Formats: sequence, C-alpha cells, structure tokens
Amino acid sequence: MSKETNKKSSKKKDSKFIKKIKQNMYKWHRVIGLITIVPIIFWTFSGLMHPFMAHFFKPEIVHDKIEQTVIDKNQLKFSIQEILLKNEITQFKNFRIVSFNNTVYYQVKTIIGDLWYFDASTAEKLENGDQKYAEWLSRYFLDDQKSKVKNSEVVTEFTSQYKYVNRYLPVYKLSFDRLDAMQVYVETSSSKLATYNPISRQFFIWFFDTFHNWSFIDAISNNSIRIITMIFLLSIIGFSALSGILIYGLLWKQFKKTDNAAPKKGLRKYHRQIGIWVSLFTLTFAFSGAYHATTKWSPYTLSQMVYEPTFVTKDIPLANNALDLDWTRFQNASIITLNDTTYFRCELLEKGKYKTSKVDSNSKWGKKKDQKSEVIYINATTNRIVPNIDLQYAEYLAYYFTGGAPQAACCEMIETSEEPEVSLENAKLLESKILTDFESREYGFVNKRLPVIKLVYDTPDKAAYFIETSTSRLAAVVKSSDKVEGYSFAILHKFLFMDWAGKNIRDLATVLAALSILTVSILGFILFLKK
Repeated sequence: MSKETNKKSSKKKDSKFIKKIKQNMYKWHRVIGLITIVPIIFWTFSGLMHPFMAHFFKPEIVHDKIEQTVIDKNQLKFSIQEILLKNEITQFKNFRIVSFNNTVYYQVKTIIGDLWYFDASTAEKLENGDQKYAEWLSRYFLDDQKSKVKNSEVVTEFTSQYKYVNRYLPVYKLSFDRLDAMQVYVETSSSKLATYNPISRQFFIWFFDTFHNWSFIDAISNNSIRIITMIFLLSIIGFSALSGILIYGLLWKQFKKTDNAAPKKGLRKYHRQIGIWVSLFTLTFAFSGAYHATTKWSPYTLSQMVYEPTFVTKDIPLANNALDLDWTRFQNASIITLNDTTYFRCELLEKGKYKTSKVDSNSKWGKKKDQKSEVIYINATTNRIVPNIDLQYAEYLAYYFTGGAPQAACCEMIETSEEPEVSLENAKLLESKILTDFESREYGFVNKRLPVIKLVYDTPDKAAYFIETSTSRLAAVVKSSDKVEGYSFAILHKFLFMDWAGKNIRDLATVLAALSILTVSILGFILFLKK
C-alpha cells in the first residue's frame, strides 16, 4: 500500500516538476527567440545573397591573369646594372621585367619601396610608370581600351570594399566610367588581378559586410566588441535551437500532457513541425559562425610578411643579359641573396611547351589554361646554374618569418601574433612540395598566390608554411587548429559535404537551409505577437 502511495506521489511530483520546467522553457524559448529575431534576419538575408552573388550572378572578366610570354634577349639592350648606374641608383631592393605598350621595361623596387620603370632598350625612366602600368593591366584584364578612367588610387590597407580575403597589398584601384561602374584592383609588383567589382557586387559587398559581418559595430566601437557581440548572439541562437528541440522534440510527450487544453493549430503547429527539422541547421550555422568569429581577433598582417634585403648595384658582377641559360625559353628574372651569395632567379618556359596553351572549354571567355614555368637559380658571380636553391630559399624564408634569422631593418616583416612562436631552428622538415594549383582545402583559391612551396615541420602545432619564392613572401601559415576551424566552417557553414552533388546543388541546399531558419523565426515571432 505504501509502495503504491509513493509511486503516485512521485508521479504527481514529476508532473509538477515537468510542468514547472515546461512553463519556464516556453518562457526562455520565447525570450531567446525575441532577442535573436533581428540578428537571425540579418544573418539569413545576407547569407542568402552570398551563393547568389558568388555563384549564380558572379561577374565575369575577359582575362583573369597575364599570360607569361618569352622575352627576346635582344630587347634587353641594357643590363639592370647599366640601367641603375645610368640613373644614379646605387641601391635597390629588387627588379623584374614587364612588357606593356609594345615596350620591355625593368621594374625596379627602390629602397623606399617605390616601383620605377626603365626602358630596357634606352635606359630612360618612364614617368608615372607604376600608375601607367596599373591602368594598362586593368584595361588588359577588362579588354577595354575605350572607357575613361574616373579615378586611380593606391590602396595600402584593407577597406570595406577591398576585403582582406583579396590578400594583395598594396594595390591600385581603378574606377572606370562605364554602365557597370567597374572597379579593378591590381598588384603591379606581380602583375596580378586582385579583384574586380561592378556596381552590383559593390552593393553586395557592402550589404554582406554590414549585415553578416556586422561592420557597423566597428564604426561605433571596435573589432573586439563586434566579435564579442556576434559570439554572444550566436550562442543565444544555439540555445534557442536546443530549447526548441527539447520542447517540441525530445520531451514533447511530457510537455504535451499539461497543454491538451490548447491543441496546436495553424502557425503554432507549423512552427513546431518545421522548427524541429531546421534546428540542426541553426545549430551548425551558429556553432561554425561563432567558431569562425574567434579567429578574427588579430589584425591581418600577412601582407607585411616579406623579405626584402637591400642590394648594392656595384656589388653584382654578372649582367642579367649575359646569363648562361636557354634564352629561347626566358620569361623573367629577379634577384635573391642566400647564405651570403647572390643569385639570379630566372623563370623559363617549360621544355616542350612552345605551342600555344590549350583553351579551357569550361570558360565563358575561352581563357587559356596556365602555362607552367621552370625556375632556375644562377650564381651572380660564377654564372652557373645551382640546383635545389628554390627549396633551400623557401626553408630560409620560413626560418626567417618565424624569427630564426636576424631581423634586418631593410625587411618589411613585423612581429605579429598571427605567426607561430615556435622556432624552426631544430625542427625536422616532414614534407616539402611545390604547389602550382589550388588543389586542396588546406591551400585553396582564397590564398591567391601561386606557385608556392609547402613546408611542414615537426612542431607541436604541425604548422605548414606556404612560401612564394618569386616575391619572397609568406603566402599562408596553416596550423592544426586552423585546419579544424577551416573544416568546421567549410562543412557546417558552407555545406562543402555536398560537393559530390555539384556547386549548384550545394548552393541551393545552403539557400534552402537559410530560408527555413528565417521562416521558423518569423513564424515564432508572429506567434509571440498574437499572444
């Protein structure tokens, strides 16, 4: 008898306890939903625009890169030393060769960082050469020789329109007087197209930056407040999804018993049924978004990670137009120093690649596929080719960028928390590889620079360093923690687990997921207003 009484009393207590939880959970769910309705609308609407603008309505450009051509030795009448001495330049940082407007120029980086241009046939300096080259590059990429340039300016830091995802700095920004109000960003030091934005994309960038990245908080406070606010609200959204799963899913039978007097009809029924299914999407978006936001504390400084020693003109004995190489394949040259030895770094067209490169059949404009170059190093004193210097130089640069080599005032590298503190002095090299394509998630298209050398060292964080030896730059550093965050964002936020279905289907799934979250949130808000 006493046992039956205890059972009844426990059931009674349980039902009261559950009723109390149910009442509070409903209350918490409503309050949380009300707090997050505006952020959800911001994030879902701006998120919906991303696949549309990045894929379905992506702007096209005629040329996306400069095609490497063979330079005729006869066009290099003067050597770089003769050019510099004639123009009374005793020191410089580097040089390379560029061709535009039917003329071959030496592009020289001065000790103050400016780019000067000298005609290789006459040794004369081209006035405003860098600006003229920037305009020529922009017109080449657009295939537009007629439209007027409304404005030309140098961009030295990332802005609301030129985001850090574009990587290159400094760049020229050229605005054209066209119906699409095209803006083209080019890096003259490498002849690279950084990005291009017609008026439609300019609006999208502003909209996405304002309502997805919440840049408006930066305008009224600072980056730390923006990140903390986003992480806080994304955490609340996650709790809202979890409380919805508990109320309408896992514990629905228990909660339903005390709510039979008010059967679920209309909006409330749909809010519950749809909400259970989309809660998983909400959790994945919120978690990966908050995790991704935690990586944005430090300012972006990778563009400053460059090694640029000063060369004395008279100390380079060998003329660059007298190099012992196959001049029928010569494409470009620059200069480096390694272990107190000076080398000419030369790029040659790969053997057997004399024919015109094949056209990419998937390209709207019939763009040509990339031609690969062979890189050789020639000792500037002996005029002999020295093998394996590219890898040795990449290893030296990795060592330098981690603070292992003396930090000369001549070089642009600054100390930054973005780079690892672990020294590579005694670390074992586990892997070295030349990357000529964006072939992996680890080093994808977003990193921009190619070709690079990948170096993986036996350090606690198993960091991989990607070095662009042609510019002596650190292109990327990827640690184990970066890989985890990268996969989290790629799979849970961008739905890359659906790559097997193709980009169209993957983007469509992302759009539907964001729409479903928006629908459930609005249904819940309408229910709140009705009540």
